[in-house]
Amino acid sequence: MKRIGVKRVFLLMVLTIMGCKEKRVATKMDLSEAVLIPKPVQLNATGSSFLLNSESKIYVDSANDQFMNQGQLLAATIKESMGIEVSVSAFNEEFDSGNIILTEKNTLSNDEMYEIAIDEDLVYLRAKNATGLFRAIQTFKQLLPVSTGEESRMVEIASGEIIDYPNYSFRGAMLDVSRHFFSVDDVKQYIDYLAMFKMNVLHLHLSDDQGWRIEIRSWPKLTEIGGKTEVGGTDGGFYTQEDYKEIVQYAADRFITVIPEIDMPGHTNAALASYPELNCDGKAPKLYTGMKVGFSTFCVDKEITYTFIDDVVREISAITPGKYFHIGGDESHATKKEDYIVFVDKVQEIVAKHGKTLIGWDEVVTANIKSSSIAQFWASEENAQKGVDKNVKLIMSPAKKAYLDMKYDSITKLGLKWAGYIEVDTGYDWNPANYVEGINKEHILGIEAPLWTETVTNMEELEYLVFPRLLGYAEIGWSQDSLRSWQEYKSRLAKFKPRLEKMNVNYYKSPKVDW
Repeated sequence: MKRIGVKRVFLLMVLTIMGCKEKRVATKMDLSEAVLIPKPVQLNATGSSFLLNSESKIYVDSANDQFMNQGQLLAATIKESMGIEVSVSAFNEEFDSGNIILTEKNTLSNDEMYEIAIDEDLVYLRAKNATGLFRAIQTFKQLLPVSTGEESRMVEIASGEIIDYPNYSFRGAMLDVSRHFFSVDDVKQYIDYLAMFKMNVLHLHLSDDQGWRIEIRSWPKLTEIGGKTEVGGTDGGFYTQEDYKEIVQYAADRFITVIPEIDMPGHTNAALASYPELNCDGKAPKLYTGMKVGFSTFCVDKEITYTFIDDVVREISAITPGKYFHIGGDESHATKKEDYIVFVDKVQEIVAKHGKTLIGWDEVVTANIKSSSIAQFWASEENAQKGVDKNVKLIMSPAKKAYLDMKYDSITKLGLKWAGYIEVDTGYDWNPANYVEGINKEHILGIEAPLWTETVTNMEELEYLVFPRLLGYAEIGWSQDSLRSWQEYKSRLAKFKPRLEKMNVNYYKSPKVDW
């Protein structure tokens, strides 16, 4: 991938002015040298190149309106990346070389599967549906050279074929907006980061001891009181339901599912401070701005507790098109074991009543959860195995490997270290399918990398903990296990540096990578 030489550009311009047509002599290029993250399943280089220029057009060969939308997205991507404006129109068999064709291919076996075929004359992006086409566009964007900021008249792209599909259907990241609140625009930016690397789930941690972050119209004090503050005592914030719907739609436009989490029965101080009747003694505790866990609990014996939960689940489910509802369930140290089981069993029915599939942190398997529920493994291998024994699918988020809030090393200023340090190699070099003995791929729904925000107050700090580790988690979720190795990945990650610089993210320059 490289720009056309100045002399060649001048020659082409002169020939055009003179009315002459030069048969392009394609530059020899090697597609296998493309720096792609995540790594695709199959890449075959053919040693030539395609010329993209201002005469190029995008043709959409599908009656599907979403395909036309993806054509417009690709045009915007090319304009943003290279400064080259290309038009988008319905498929026309009478077209010249130098164009890009987006086409529907129903025989592809996976909704996210795609093919990219590049020769000297044309580029084809093929997918079964718009989801796969969107994933293809993310790869195509990485085939374009990193812009220097100057507009280009033409760009050469290495020829060959890419066939690609995901390793896991669930590839997510969690953002804790409760410990520190992040604005709608911040969340949208995070969604863009996930989409760029083919992740398809955003798990929003919307409530905790330190803050309640989503409007519940039937219980308005949750945000009036519970949303006022955050860790450290600074002003908190919350999303109106319209804000939340805006986030959900923004994610959906990028083929990302939003999973809301309301943590319970523990991690509930913000709710308990808002409504005294949810406490066993009927007294509201003070708002909490510290970082301790495990001290709060809903009153499991009170019927109003379940009326409250029913209202919360109902209102959030009504504005969440995805099929999952996360109930938390972790670190409920203040809840008696027998009460915890009763509570989870009841909440499971409430979630089902509102048409959602329950997800909970791995502790929920100690209750009588149904096989249709999902357990998110973060700490207890015993719980993970119990989940498998109950035919419950697992989301793999081992804190020692996948927690984005862990420090990189002993001198990292941001983050925590209770699960250990997670350098870039530690975060990448593991396999969800053999991490826990007795648990293999058939038991696993996918992978998620959580970011807890006790120490994270703004996007610059978030980026430092997220980049470059997020890229590795994206690759674990997308790329085939047999294609992954740390030695190869760290070299590819180093070559990805220009794109990270172009993104203007505050990434950690790990000494494990030869940047």
